Amino acid sequence: MSETPPSAKQDLPEAPQAGPLSQWLTSQGFDHQVLDNDHLGIERLGVEPLALPLVATALKSKGFDYLQVQGGFDQGPGEPLVSFYHLIQVGGSDGASTAEVRLEVSLARDGDLTVPSLYPLFRGADWQERETFDLFGINYSGHPHPKRLLMPEDWVGYPLRKDYVQPDFYELQDAY
Repeated sequence: MSETPPSAKQDLPEAPQAGPLSQWLTSQGFDHQVLDNDHLGIERLGVEPLALPLVATALKSKGFDYLQVQGGFDQGPGEPLVSFYHLIQVGGSDGASTAEVRLEVSLARDGDLTVPSLYPLFRGADWQERETFDLFGINYSGHPHPKRLLMPEDWVGYPLRKDYVQPDFYELQDAY
């Protein structure tokens, strides 16, 4: 019987460690996935679309009441699209520091690209969710004004997707 060489054991990636917010959410019974911290050390949490409003509400009750940015990104052709919310606790729990967390919802490109809108919880999500819809095609259910923000209403496709093929031309319709 052969054993795995010591060098092969060292090459295995370590599972991300649960940060303080992940531990708190787990203690409160909120389901989420622990992701690696970003390059600045900010805790990242993966959540399912239907759990997003619940987790965001819990974090808001803990003091994360400022939505710094909402956006999306494409992990590559055939890979998932991601909608993210970067929340900040201004003043932090000690009254002086600032705490941050990023919630990420990963969506299969060929599946349902719908995420519940956080507009009812954070009014600042209004135009940001519209921009993410416009450029990536992620729908935000419950958004009060779900329409294109940057592209013409009749534009076909979502320009920031990595598999987007730019049309040869765009013919303007009747001008106002």
